[in-house]
Amino acid sequence: MKNKRLLALLAAGVMTVGCLAGCGNSSTADSGSAASGGGSGSKGNMTLIMAQRDDFLSTLESAATKAGEERGYKIVAQDAQNDAQKQIQFVETARNGGDVACIVNPVDSDAAQSVVDAAGDMPLVFVNRGPSDYHVLDAENVAFVGSNETDAGKYQAEALAEYFKAQGKTEIKYVLLQGTLGQVSQIKRCAGVLDGLKENGITATPVVELAAEYDRAKAIDKISPVLTSGQEFDCIISNNDSMACGAVEACEAASIDPSTIPIVGVDCTKDGAQMVEQGKMLMTVYQNPEGQGVGAVEAAINLINGKPANEGTQFVKDESGESYSDSIVWIPFEPVNKDNVADYM
Repeated sequence: MKNKRLLALLAAGVMTVGCLAGCGNSSTADSGSAASGGGSGSKGNMTLIMAQRDDFLSTLESAATKAGEERGYKIVAQDAQNDAQKQIQFVETARNGGDVACIVNPVDSDAAQSVVDAAGDMPLVFVNRGPSDYHVLDAENVAFVGSNETDAGKYQAEALAEYFKAQGKTEIKYVLLQGTLGQVSQIKRCAGVLDGLKENGITATPVVELAAEYDRAKAIDKISPVLTSGQEFDCIISNNDSMACGAVEACEAASIDPSTIPIVGVDCTKDGAQMVEQGKMLMTVYQNPEGQGVGAVEAAINLINGKPANEGTQFVKDESGESYSDSIVWIPFEPVNKDNVADYM
């Protein structure tokens, strides 16, 4: 198993010349979109607009920033603070400022068409979170780079099924910690794990499903009353590592040994990986922020040059055969457990 940091460096290093750009940190970049040109020797400016700033997206931003700098693109990062209208305004500012492309981590996947409209003819790449309707990608200047969220849930299901079958159990009760309700990641990760359990011969019944918005503190607040209520359950399924780690903390605060309850997450954050290593989480699923950052930049420059977004990609092309297939680049998820977690730390 390869070390994920080495993979990230290799990913950045093997890009075809002229096929990369990136995103920057708003704490060090200009407060708005820079004028076209980006200074002496620059190939142009891009704006990265995040729904919010968290550990995962900050890592994505850093990877893309490095790729952009190495290829001569100046990147300005903006944090929409989960405000869909503010995000659209940032896109309009980027377009009016002459940016060569814009990379957007959408606040509202259902509002993707509004983001496309705001971008006009400017190349636009959705990253990490895709549009609810992929047909917005039919436009020649629009693309999506991310990971297939259903796969994350299926990897969780496979690990849980193996765990319970080893105990001779095929019927379980679960607690589900969900991300922001209605987001593509929340919907598909939940569907992936529940469908996956069924496909693996496990009948899963919910004890409670809690929306904690991918937030560790909110997960603690939501799950703590459940842990002290006397309700019986067999596992805790979380849409991300932050909430899974919150569940571990809540268990420990309630004098419950988390190693006795299989807890599964997604993202393989630093804290999540440590919890898996310590046996406090059963597993997590590595979502590659470096790959998503580099892939988004790669796709953006392809669009700038009038090429399909996935041309020459080192990642995975969409094989659905849909009209928008050339506009999607998939960054694969990877299951992480105690046996291989050292390769991801």
